[in-house]
Amino acid sequence: MDYTDVAGAAGPDARRPDIEDNKGSCIVQDTDFTVPDLGARSVRSPLAFSSAVGDSIANYVDDADRVRWYPGAVSKSGTDAESGLLEMAGPRARIYFNPAHVHAGIVTCGGLCPGLNDVIRALVRCLWNRYGVRRVSGIRFGYKGFLPEYGLSVKSLDPEIVDDIHKIGGTILGSSRGGGERTAEIVDAIERMNLNVLFAIGGDGTQKGAMAISDELDRRGLKVSVVGIPKTIDNDLLFVDRSFGFETAVERAADAVNAAHAEAHSSINGVGLVKLMGRDSGFIAVHTALATHEANFVLIPEVRFDLGGPAGLLANLEKRLAARNHAVIVVAEGAGQELLAADPGATDASGNKRLADIGAWLRDSVNDHFKAKGVEVNLKYIDPSYMIRSAPACPTDSVYCERLGNNAVHAAMAGKTRILIGMVNNEFVHLPTRVVVSRRNTVDPEGSLYRDAIDATGQPVSMINAKEPGHA
Repeated sequence: MDYTDVAGAAGPDARRPDIEDNKGSCIVQDTDFTVPDLGARSVRSPLAFSSAVGDSIANYVDDADRVRWYPGAVSKSGTDAESGLLEMAGPRARIYFNPAHVHAGIVTCGGLCPGLNDVIRALVRCLWNRYGVRRVSGIRFGYKGFLPEYGLSVKSLDPEIVDDIHKIGGTILGSSRGGGERTAEIVDAIERMNLNVLFAIGGDGTQKGAMAISDELDRRGLKVSVVGIPKTIDNDLLFVDRSFGFETAVERAADAVNAAHAEAHSSINGVGLVKLMGRDSGFIAVHTALATHEANFVLIPEVRFDLGGPAGLLANLEKRLAARNHAVIVVAEGAGQELLAADPGATDASGNKRLADIGAWLRDSVNDHFKAKGVEVNLKYIDPSYMIRSAPACPTDSVYCERLGNNAVHAAMAGKTRILIGMVNNEFVHLPTRVVVSRRNTVDPEGSLYRDAIDATGQPVSMINAKEPGHA
């Protein structure tokens, strides 16, 4: 399936997957949003909700309730199956599992992200207080917690244990990268533990691992619901409006940029350089530049730049310092990798490409450039990445995490599986995992978000030197 680049947070100007412009209209190509489930639902839900309209009682959600994932989308054939309709998340009147029999597992994988504890808290409280599930186990330190050689015990969870964890950063279960590729051993552990439900909180690699786990469960004929809660601080998952922790990341990143500006503004030829998260997607860097209006250059993976030459970054930095005596550069960690001597085949434990350090390289390059020209500069380099990742969630992210967790529980108890819970057009929906992880969300260099960032920074539209005549 072919996907075009996605522009970022939802909006009318965003370029969305499987959409192409055609004389001002948008066409959804054949994307299958069918949600798998474990079977017929024969258990009456213990939730005292209503299916009636107008009785002032919270409603159940029916499987027929749909959300259009892109408001301007129309179908080529006019059928609902091809018009991008997503199944709405929420409690069902009848559920698949008997709550008294359920043993639920929760695992957090990958790097830290604001809101992890908020999601854990929401899952446990909804399972326990709403459905009456009394066996909830936290799998410690990611998928490695399933593997016997680590000898990690599970952590029993209940509302008392999780009551205050949203006030602290990190994850009370611990996290790790890797291990998810050992699918058979993980499913062996799920069988031994007699888990009926697994909540996988993590990003692209975690959810691909969850799909492989689901495949192995199916092969063995095991009825286990696997539901993902998308966690990626870079906001790089397809279709969803935003991932949890993103707003907290931007808020904390803005503090670092404001500090860099204060340092630069107070020095002779002051330069503040801030490296932010963003391996393949520059959303945090772009949003931070827009939020602070203190950045003069924002460098992201999606937009190439030259360091030297008349149109390159250094030449434009010289002009900025000559005009204003200070400058702030915000760079995403994945930017400019083609300029560095990184091993293209190297990966980390999660399977992500291993990046060269663009921040330290830019710091040294700027200092060396101006030293060679005999110009004094005072550069302050700030890398707040781990402070941002480990921060507690801001209020808006905390609310989002609570609602993601609740809807994940409703989905699992209804027997939904191989899905992620996400927000699309301000509604919570079930998204097939295979669709969401098919490609990462990226900033569209030609879209409105990046255009607004250029306006905010005042940087040139392009920092690529023109090719000399006769050169390709």
